[in-house]
Amino acid sequence: MLEKLQIVKQRFDEISDLIIQPDIITDQKRYVQINKEYKDLKKLMDKREEYITLSNNIKEAQEIISDGSDEEMVEMAKMELEEASSRLPRLDEEIKFLLVPKDPEDAKNAVMEIRAGTGGDEASIFAGDLFRMYTKYCESKGWKTSVVDFSEGTNGGFKEIQFEIEGEDVYGTLKFEAGVHRVQRVPQTETQGRVHTSAATVMVFPEAEEFDIQIDPKDVRIDYFCSSGPGGQSVNTTYSAVRLTHVPTGLVAQCQDQKSQHKNKEKAFKVLRSRLYDLELAKKQAEDAAKRGSMVTSGDRSAKIRTYNYSQGRVTDHRINLTLYDLNNIINGDIQKIIDELQMVYNTEKLKEAGESF
Repeated sequence: MLEKLQIVKQRFDEISDLIIQPDIITDQKRYVQINKEYKDLKKLMDKREEYITLSNNIKEAQEIISDGSDEEMVEMAKMELEEASSRLPRLDEEIKFLLVPKDPEDAKNAVMEIRAGTGGDEASIFAGDLFRMYTKYCESKGWKTSVVDFSEGTNGGFKEIQFEIEGEDVYGTLKFEAGVHRVQRVPQTETQGRVHTSAATVMVFPEAEEFDIQIDPKDVRIDYFCSSGPGGQSVNTTYSAVRLTHVPTGLVAQCQDQKSQHKNKEKAFKVLRSRLYDLELAKKQAEDAAKRGSMVTSGDRSAKIRTYNYSQGRVTDHRINLTLYDLNNIINGDIQKIIDELQMVYNTEKLKEAGESF
């Protein structure tokens, strides 16, 4: 393991030198890539230091025990040896996971879109519940969320809502949330007390930078219209809302969240770039998943991935057969345990693929 980490250290030393070079700093695309690689390698270097420390502690403890001249020192050495020996295998696994090549998209910010599916008003209310769940989760992670566009449901919630999420490793954390989410509960509008099943679709796009996707302005039709919904006196009086149509693909992106037409246009272009980038990414993810035979993929947007059953207080993720009887906390944003399990399954699959190299 230390031999492999020594190769990584050589690269880390190179990156540490590159990141302060003026020509790298002035090249935005290159600097972003180098900075990301530096952060990833720094995690490995920290683990390397811990690995070396533990190995040295084990060696020293064994020497003290074999010497045996000082009983008190021997007892302390035995405790040190037990602690270091139990930590080392876990650290070994952590390093293996960190050595598995990362998806370059994982570090990106994300655009999330939630759409009400089957179930009428109840589906819109559920879409609103999911939006609240994700915004609370993002808040707990210290991530910033910003609504791009929305269409309210007639009895609450949203027919659809789109929002940006900014923070560290956002897409890599949330990409497995893409798919169809089902809810089973008695709707507020139901007088007979019968349980209904409704659904909402969640889509997660990595936010594309300008240098990821180049859009020819001639390919985009721009329409301006009046905003709807909350926003004060300027709503329905100024043409601040913007709709972009990418003619070659038919993809549409719009924004009406800001009062400024210029800001709405900027946000809409950001979403359009992300949609175009996601088209290519979805093909790649589907191919990769097919190769692995993996259920844990963000490539299939139509797959039913999770059920929220209110009468039983349970949440089930169908891809990994995980059931948690903690619906109240989960719907209030405590989804980390589900994300951890999904990432573990995904990383284990990738680790098996890379197994020959360890």
